[in-house]
Amino acid sequence: MTAITAVRTGVRPFRGAITIGVLLVWLLAFTVLRGQDTLTLGAADVTSLHTRLNDLNDAVGANRNSNPLFLYFFNEIRLVIDHLTLFISALVSQPSYGRPVPLAGWLGVVAVLGFGSWALGNLKVGLLAVVGFIFMGLQGLWQESMDTFALTLAAVLVALVVGIPLGVWAGVSDRVNRVVTPLLDFMQTMPTFVYLAPLTLVFLIGPASAVIATLIYAAPPVIRITAHGIRQTPPETVEAAGSLGTTRPQMLAKVMLPMAKRTIVIGVNQTIMAALSMVTIAALIDAPGLGRVVLQSLQSLDVGTAFNAGLSIVIMAIVFDRVTTAASVRVELARRTGSERAASVRKVGLVVGAVGTALCLYLSYTYVWAAEFPTGIDLGSPISGFATSVTDWAQVHLSVLTGDFKDVVTNDLLNPFQSLLTDSPWWLLTFVLVALAAIAGSIRGALTTATCLLLIVGTGLWSDAMSTLAATLLATIAVMALGLVFGVWMGRSRRADRVIRPALDAAQTMPSFVYLVPFVALFAASRFTGIAAGVVYAAPVVIKIIADGIAAVSPTTIEAATAAGSSSWQIITKVQLPLSLRTLGLAMNQGLIYVLSMVVVGGLVGGGALGYDVVAGFRQNALFGKGLAAGLAIVLLGLMLDRLTQSVARRADARTDHSHP
Repeated sequence: MTAITAVRTGVRPFRGAITIGVLLVWLLAFTVLRGQDTLTLGAADVTSLHTRLNDLNDAVGANRNSNPLFLYFFNEIRLVIDHLTLFISALVSQPSYGRPVPLAGWLGVVAVLGFGSWALGNLKVGLLAVVGFIFMGLQGLWQESMDTFALTLAAVLVALVVGIPLGVWAGVSDRVNRVVTPLLDFMQTMPTFVYLAPLTLVFLIGPASAVIATLIYAAPPVIRITAHGIRQTPPETVEAAGSLGTTRPQMLAKVMLPMAKRTIVIGVNQTIMAALSMVTIAALIDAPGLGRVVLQSLQSLDVGTAFNAGLSIVIMAIVFDRVTTAASVRVELARRTGSERAASVRKVGLVVGAVGTALCLYLSYTYVWAAEFPTGIDLGSPISGFATSVTDWAQVHLSVLTGDFKDVVTNDLLNPFQSLLTDSPWWLLTFVLVALAAIAGSIRGALTTATCLLLIVGTGLWSDAMSTLAATLLATIAVMALGLVFGVWMGRSRRADRVIRPALDAAQTMPSFVYLVPFVALFAASRFTGIAAGVVYAAPVVIKIIADGIAAVSPTTIEAATAAGSSSWQIITKVQLPLSLRTLGLAMNQGLIYVLSMVVVGGLVGGGALGYDVVAGFRQNALFGKGLAAGLAIVLLGLMLDRLTQSVARRADARTDHSHP
């Protein structure tokens, strides 16, 4: 039991007393000073900062074609991206070159996707791609699906062209890796929403901004994972190649890159999934495609149409995920096995498939029936009608449950907690949060918290930021509760892990927009809807992290605890959870970031606060500066929560290490 008794909770008694003292002081001061210095700003009101940002927007618009920075740099980038996007759209989605239809009709596109998936992966995913894209057409969403596909493809191509070389460079150079890593951390911790506002200032609203926003969001995974793959090359292999006189370029081309191929393909997978997620959100800045259908449907509370379009997004995500996953597996199998007979059969099949694909392309270029998707079969209307019927039924028959649950959470938890944050004087709340950061984390974490909070005050959106923070913290508590229940269960039971993990993997492939649809159906448009969607959106990643942490606890320690007569509950609470404190900290970090991202998106369906400010900024020129400031406030909130949870995790990790015998 030595190992068991040595484990501590990570919180010394005096720290707990100080924490309670700070909270008591806060509550006492709140009762006395409630409503003072809250920095509340009306929905239509703006500050001098917002006005100056509006003026900046006007000045950029007036000088866009005369200022050298725009004339020779930003405008050129926009033109290149625009031309690439238009070219891909002309191939698969939009009428072009004097034709009433794209160059490749539906038959050609389906054939190319099916053949490409087979060539990169296997026949199974090839058939999945064919069935998946035909199903989208039968839903009546072929045009929208192709618009989304074109934008995703354009963003992924640019991300890979930029990301893979940069990842390789970071993999072979420690100096580059040190420079790139903080930037990637920053890019990946920012909620997707906040990319949009500043980009529209520079690149205008439209496909170019959508592709560039997607590029910024989707490039970090492939850069980071490529660098990781290069660095994972065994030192013995590098030394052996070096002893044979291999030059540095040869080492990279013939040793490192081949050995990192599968890892790089996994990075490509992550980039594609991130790009698809971002392209749907880019509907907010007028990006065409399925995201626009979902957005317009959510705004009109047409759950049936939103569900139909959301289903297409999910199918596209599953197809992309399975194809790239199969491609990575195929790379590994080809490296390890490589039966000549199977390879010969596959080559013959691919040649026949290539001929068939070329024929389909010719037919889709030449004949209208192969160019325009047939409208004889309509699955979209029944799907939309079914979703609408289910929604109506749920709102009539489940309103007692859903309404009561929403009211209890909103009135008894969210409203009091939000009031505590928004009605406290800003300086009091800043003091409390900084003090808690210092107690739970470190002085450095406290300084970061103080800096972020003061900058949020400077944005003029303190009250909205605190409303967003209240919703984020409440949702994160719920996520961590779910994560502990299911994560501990999966970590202790391989059977549970085998059953639950595939569902979590599938849930992680869905773009964040899609999560809103069922919750709008159940709970209508409200602040609670965004919080509930945020909980479900963040749950898969949190559950998996906790499950992995619990499963990683040494079996020897558990056996020792069992031999000492500990019950299952004692083993969980006194051994596995204390020894997984670092993992719990990481889970909380990821949970906060995911929840913040989704709670902000929830501004579209009644969530209000910073998410609403960002959306209003896109739609009204007079509120553009306020929307831009809201995006900055979201970044500051994300940065503060990220650094604070990392600080807490490091402290917990140090305590756990020191507590080992």
